Amino acid sequence: MLPLGLSMLWEPVEPEGALRDRFGFDGLGAVAEWTSTALDETWGITAGGCSRMVISDHNAIVWVDSDRGDLVVKWSRARERFARLDASTRLLRAIAGRGVPVAPPIATADGLDRVTLEGPSGALSVTVLPELTGDWLDVADDAAVRSAGACLAEVHLALGASDRDASLSSMRTAPLRKRIDQWLAHEDRGLSREASNRLAGLLSEAPELRDEPQLVHNDFRAANILTRGSQVVGVLDFDEVVVEHRVSDLAKACVYLGTRFTDWRPTTAEVRRSLRAGYESVRPLTPAEAFWFEILVLWHGVLAIPGENDTAGWASAV
Repeated sequence: MLPLGLSMLWEPVEPEGALRDRFGFDGLGAVAEWTSTALDETWGITAGGCSRMVISDHNAIVWVDSDRGDLVVKWSRARERFARLDASTRLLRAIAGRGVPVAPPIATADGLDRVTLEGPSGALSVTVLPELTGDWLDVADDAAVRSAGACLAEVHLALGASDRDASLSSMRTAPLRKRIDQWLAHEDRGLSREASNRLAGLLSEAPELRDEPQLVHNDFRAANILTRGSQVVGVLDFDEVVVEHRVSDLAKACVYLGTRFTDWRPTTAEVRRSLRAGYESVRPLTPAEAFWFEILVLWHGVLAIPGENDTAGWASAV
C-alpha cells in the first residue's frame, strides 16, 4: 500500500513542491477541498476524507472515502493526452463488461466517464473509479504469477473484442521486424554486445507474424496487478494502451513483471516461464508467436538495461 498523506510515485523530488508547481494546490487540504467540490458538483457524490495522494509526472491519484464507498480520483494536466485518456477510460468500462477485473469508471451526473475540470493552475482531465483492494503481485508466488499470465490473456481477448477508438488506433507502431532492425542499426547502446548479436541472428530466421496487431495493455507488471489468495483480483492503469502484437505485450510483461515504482529488478527465467504457462492456459501461442516470443523477451531485456550503473543486474539477465 502506498503511504498515507502526500507522496511521489517514483521521482526523487519533494512532493509538496511538486503539488504546488504542477497543479497549483497548497497542500493536501486544498486538494481534499477541491476534490470534494468536484465530486459533489460533477458526480453527485458526497466525499469524506482524503487519505492519500500520489503524484507521477503530470498525473495524480487521490484516495477518497465517500457515500459511494472508497474511491480513486485520477487526473492529468497533460493536455496533449486528454483525448487518449478519454478513450482509454471508456475502454475500461467496455472490458469490465467482458469480465476483466478492472475498476469501471463512475459516470458523472451527465453520464460521462471522464471530464475536463478547471484546477487551480489549469485544466485537468479527471475520472473517478471505485477503489480495488488487494496486494501487489508477488513474483515469488508461482500460483499468482500463473494467474497473472492467464489474466493477461483474458485482457488481450477482451481488448481484441472491444471497439477501437480512433484516439487509440493512432497508437499503432511500425512492424516489429522493422523496429528491431532499425534499433540494432541505429539505437543499440552496446550494453550487451553478445545479446545484440543473438538478437540479430534470431531476427534473421524469424517467420512472419500473421496475427493482426490489436490494443494491448503495455504496462502489465506487479505495480499494476492486485492479487488476493494467489489470484488476480485487479488490473490497473490502462493509460498506456497501444496497438501491438499480443506476443510483444506478453514478452514485455515477462521482462518487467516484478517491477514496482522505484524497485526495478529483472524477472527470473523461472518466473517468465510461469507467466507464459499461465497465459497459454487461456490463449496458446502459435508456432510463429513462440519463435517471436524469444526474440521479444531478449529485445525488451536489452532495452531495460539502464546503462553502466546496472546494480540490479539487467545486463546479466539477458
